[in-house]
Amino acid sequence: MQETPEPPSSLRARDLGIVVGTHPTGRHNAITDVAGVRVGHATLTSAPGQDPVVNTGVTVVIPHDDIWREPVFAGAHRLNGSGEMTGLEWVRESGELTTPVALTNTHSVGVVRDALVRQQVAERGDGLYWSLPVVAETYDGLLNDINGHHVTADHLDAALQAASAGEVGEGCVGGGTGMICHDFKGGIGTASRVTETAAGPYTVGVLVQANYGRRERLRINGVGVGERIGPDIIPVPDHSARFERGSGSIVVIVATDAPLLPHQCTRLAQRAALAVARMGGTGEQYSGDLMLAFSTANRGIPPYAWDEDAGTARAEIPLRMVAPQLMTRLFDLTVEATEEAIVNCLVAAHTTTGPGGVTAHSLDHALLRTALATPQ
Repeated sequence: MQETPEPPSSLRARDLGIVVGTHPTGRHNAITDVAGVRVGHATLTSAPGQDPVVNTGVTVVIPHDDIWREPVFAGAHRLNGSGEMTGLEWVRESGELTTPVALTNTHSVGVVRDALVRQQVAERGDGLYWSLPVVAETYDGLLNDINGHHVTADHLDAALQAASAGEVGEGCVGGGTGMICHDFKGGIGTASRVTETAAGPYTVGVLVQANYGRRERLRINGVGVGERIGPDIIPVPDHSARFERGSGSIVVIVATDAPLLPHQCTRLAQRAALAVARMGGTGEQYSGDLMLAFSTANRGIPPYAWDEDAGTARAEIPLRMVAPQLMTRLFDLTVEATEEAIVNCLVAAHTTTGPGGVTAHSLDHALLRTALATPQ
């Protein structure tokens, strides 16, 4: 097993002429278009012919460089709960995100969570602050030796060290290395949208770890792509009859620089679920479809509001809030960016074979363009 360097940027949906929605993208069309947000991957793959077969990893989303000491407002939503995202009870209770967000496979949540705790202790240095990291998972057991527990604390550290702004690796990278989406090879995808307001531009960025869905339900821009590229054209992965099709999961992370309060973040997270539905996801029985949204705008919210000059706890913290009438536009940005992030994931991923020869085939670009160009 080897830690694989992140590959160069792959083709994306827009390289194939596929545009989702009408709003403009940010510079990189990625979650990192939200200023301060960084993304890092640690990708683990085994050499061809090596046993066990390893296709897994870790992806981290860092809201800003001082997130360990300065939380941001956040909210979450559950479309279907056959999945795990640690730390959500505190997000719901406090409305705050206090750590980077990490994505990995189902059986590596614990080791990644513990590694984030150690990182927070090291970053803060005082040893007095508790930690409830946010770590989410999707199941890569069809393409990865998931019970081999190949992800370690070192891989979380490597993903944090690799985190950067700008372009984001997509497809078979990081936590998405062994994922399957609508019976094609899935993984990591990202996109962004920007809107102008009287207060200046707001950006919404999305990153997905897509591992959900059935082939026949896949729709892109309303076109039944999954019906037009059926199993007779590109095979679906072989698996046990006891593994219900559509099982898997999707994690959606939404970031914005719009000044949202926690309840407004929750509303953005809810709208990300609408994008999953528009793509053909139905929140199947054994799919863990979890969404988290955070805003980087209201900075200066320390874990403990302490007035250094007075030597006492501060009684108030000034905040900003988006006007309610702008929320509809932010909902639109969230839905568009989430949809395109999923499409980018499918376009970037490459065919991958797991234990026992189970193979998830990539979504062929030429076939995709033909399917989208054919009249309904």
